[in-house]
Amino acid sequence: MVRYRSSRPQDSEVRKRLRELAAVRRRFGYRRLHILIKREGMAMNHKKFRRIYREERLQVRRRGGRKRALGSRAPMALPQGPNQRWSLDFASDALVDGRRFRILAVVDDFTRECVALVADTSLSGLRVTRELDAIAAARGLPASCVSDNGTELTSTAVLRWRQERGIQWHYIAPGKPQQNAFAESFIGRLRDECLNETLFSSLAHARVVLAAWKEDFNINRPHSGIGNVSPMAYVAMLSVHVQQRDGALELPGGSAPHPVAARSRHGSSQPGTLLHAG
Repeated sequence: MVRYRSSRPQDSEVRKRLRELAAVRRRFGYRRLHILIKREGMAMNHKKFRRIYREERLQVRRRGGRKRALGSRAPMALPQGPNQRWSLDFASDALVDGRRFRILAVVDDFTRECVALVADTSLSGLRVTRELDAIAAARGLPASCVSDNGTELTSTAVLRWRQERGIQWHYIAPGKPQQNAFAESFIGRLRDECLNETLFSSLAHARVVLAAWKEDFNINRPHSGIGNVSPMAYVAMLSVHVQQRDGALELPGGSAPHPVAARSRHGSSQPGTLLHAG
């Protein structure tokens, strides 16, 4: 039996070098990459080079839409304590005279606490950074933030702010509001329980109503996601649990309350799990 044995070279070195160049020159097409390959002494016909280029699936995809900020695209880990991750989003409403205003909502993803409600006719990226600095002065900076790709939150001011303070910023995928579920859920409650129930006569009136609703939300309103307690009550329960776990609560006569759960053999237990279990 006679079989044909191909004498075509494998071109493995060219393929490897082509992938390396395409990883660095992400917006170069096969023509420019072919020029770079020839400069390195790897002579090849442009038609064969294009075939290899297509087989390696290195085609440059056309960009669509506006420029978007680069942020973390890895799956988000669930926060394990207060002030670890904040979610940001905007809501809008109108005064009785028809003028529109916007509301910046900041939510702590672990405690479900409303960290801030900022209302104004215009909220630029620079204004957002000032408000975040004001929040951080009272409770410290978070480890990370989550937001959509709105122009305010992808502005140069916000990018510079997070870089200077070393905060990770996760931008959700375009058209995927469920990836910012904590903020979206909070704004749904805000609109249903406050915005749709109130006629705002002025911006000052809106700020007073929002401040009162924020206080009631944090102190009194039960939240099903944290055991049907209010966010502030949940924070208090967390602090008591930490003191019990660390042995800080010691009453005279040795009658200190027992911890709500035993210490895990593999490290500290998650506060949220222990509270729900108790």
